[in-house]
Amino acid sequence: MYNTSKDILALIGSSNKSIADIAIENEMELFNMTRQEILDKLAQRYDIMYSACHDGLEKAIISISGLTGGTGKQMWDYIKAGKTIGDTTALKGVAYALSCSEVNSSMGLIIAAPTAGACGILPGALIAVAEKRNASQEEILLALACAAAVGQVITKNATVSGAEGGCQAECGSAASMAAAAITQLCGGTPEQAFDAAAIAMQNVMGLVCDPVAGLVEMPCTKRNASGVTNALLCADMVLAGIPSKIPFDEVVEAMYKVGKALPTTLRETALGGVAITPTGLAMKEKLFGKGGGCQGNCAACGGCD
Repeated sequence: MYNTSKDILALIGSSNKSIADIAIENEMELFNMTRQEILDKLAQRYDIMYSACHDGLEKAIISISGLTGGTGKQMWDYIKAGKTIGDTTALKGVAYALSCSEVNSSMGLIIAAPTAGACGILPGALIAVAEKRNASQEEILLALACAAAVGQVITKNATVSGAEGGCQAECGSAASMAAAAITQLCGGTPEQAFDAAAIAMQNVMGLVCDPVAGLVEMPCTKRNASGVTNALLCADMVLAGIPSKIPFDEVVEAMYKVGKALPTTLRETALGGVAITPTGLAMKEKLFGKGGGCQGNCAACGGCD
């Protein structure tokens, strides 16, 4: 059992085990499962991730509200046209993340890793890197296990909820999980994986949650895209030998404190940020009518229950 990255690193000690090995051993003990049974469960989840990351590439997926959609296909078409400015691996990850987010907003099947609103970051980044490196299925599944361990540490010591900690807790946590997973996949040490996770979280410290019309679509979808590039950048930095000066556990604690300090208007209530711009409010009114939709007064409404 572990609660912090320090615990995990202590369990690894001088062995050649990875973060994934510790996570799998923990699951084996908790649920009385074999290693292969756990890998099989991970494979099922990866298959769902893979499908969600590809379903919106060749056809436009439009959200239930109609507010967002089609961006995964647009990015994929742009990549295929060969006119991109940035690295193709990163942009493929972006396209996958956009597709996955659009599957979510159209009520399709996704894996909340760690949340539905941030569901595209981990699979988008991981699949793009796995394809570039021709990674084996086991390497990919072990990377997912590594990501899970990072997510566990965050949830045990902070939060992954936008309503509690802002988007730093959702997209930030997802980027941390992805950065660690990619670092492990590319041969980084457990210490480097946690450094990558720490830097990714620091990069979006204080990021607010301000969904337009109270829906997990805008700016959520595009933040999934930027989360992929954040994760890839952080993995590359630590693999280049650039560490995080602040330990991962301390970064997680800081994120939680920052989240608690954010006003409620900036924590998924749709009462601040881009949600209350003139355009954002006009979109809300078009969908729900004047005065309609979520007012942020959860205790009085109870509608989400």
